[in-house]
Amino acid sequence: MPDPGDVVIADFPGAIGIKGRPAVVISTTLYHTHRPDVILGLLTTQIKRATAPTDYVLLDWAEAGLRRPTAFRSYLATIDRIGSVHVGRLTERDWLGVQAALARALAIPSLQNP
Repeated sequence: MPDPGDVVIADFPGAIGIKGRPAVVISTTLYHTHRPDVILGLLTTQIKRATAPTDYVLLDWAEAGLRRPTAFRSYLATIDRIGSVHVGRLTERDWLGVQAALARALAIPSLQNP
């Protein structure tokens, strides 16, 4: 079972079809206990385009099992749990950065930054 902050390769729906690409698990263990799917956030190597306040450029991308500099984009999807391959895990500081980007992207009052 994937954990929040895990990096996976998944068939991720995009603007044009479906492509196997890296993503970070953002759904919780509680969610996984009750649902057959996983909520993912997009990871991209196009870091120069990751300039929105809801994006986060990973500092420790190699430690996460990624091959190139990578950024998180607040582009979310759900996939079947068995349809992903585990690659690694974000470091604590990158996981906190991704969570902060998500807090800015989602309309959840308890997560909003001041």
